[in-house]
Amino acid sequence: MELVGEVPINRFQNGYMISQTNEPGGLDPHPSDAVVVREALEQGDTNYKVLVEIFVWRKSSQILLMKQDYGARFRRQMDQDIINIEPPHPYQKILVALMASHKAHHADVSQHIAKCDARRLYEAGVGRSGGIEEAAVLEILSKRSIPQLKLTFSCYKHIYGHDYTKLLKKENSGEFEDAFKSVVKCMCSPAKYYAKTLHSSIKGSATDKGALAWMMASRAGVDVDEIVRVFRKKYGMELREAICESIPSVDLRD
Repeated sequence: MELVGEVPINRFQNGYMISQTNEPGGLDPHPSDAVVVREALEQGDTNYKVLVEIFVWRKSSQILLMKQDYGARFRRQMDQDIINIEPPHPYQKILVALMASHKAHHADVSQHIAKCDARRLYEAGVGRSGGIEEAAVLEILSKRSIPQLKLTFSCYKHIYGHDYTKLLKKENSGEFEDAFKSVVKCMCSPAKYYAKTLHSSIKGSATDKGALAWMMASRAGVDVDEIVRVFRKKYGMELREAICESIPSVDLRD
């Protein structure tokens, strides 16, 4: 069991099974992920961020096992459940594209493809009267693997001198741009993303506390020490103290 101060991570809270990790040599996370996805979908207000984190940070092989476990456990198709979410939401489109990205055929990343995609992303957003061109963005998301997408955003910064998220902060940006910006940050700046999300969860509702436990346990490939460092720098307080103040001691029992 890992600890953040005295806060146990290895536990089940508010529907989030968080006893398994993505660490080398650790247990496969797909059974717990299947439960997390179902819980996120069953909430009155779908927890899109938890879904995004899973599809961004799990390997394609883990996503496949998670879908199989989801089908066996709940007698439902995960892809179809996400497609059928009501009411429709921009995150839904992005999730469908990310699900397809895990089926990308090329295991190796290509610098050439990354540069081409970076230019296409730039052209899909610059000089438009409205927001970015959703169709172009979703096509790239659906046809490239997660590692390839990360390289694309890295190339974008190298070519244009700023993070892609800057393009999504235009005054005429809408819900799709806001959702996509969050996904890009999760993918490219995980420590900053999780520090901000943890802060929001700490200040939020009981449901957010469950999401907090899930995030700290999964870590999504990001070292907890880095998240703690960024959290301290950004908010001027220790993450351990913030969590202890937020969650009653009764909630910390296994």
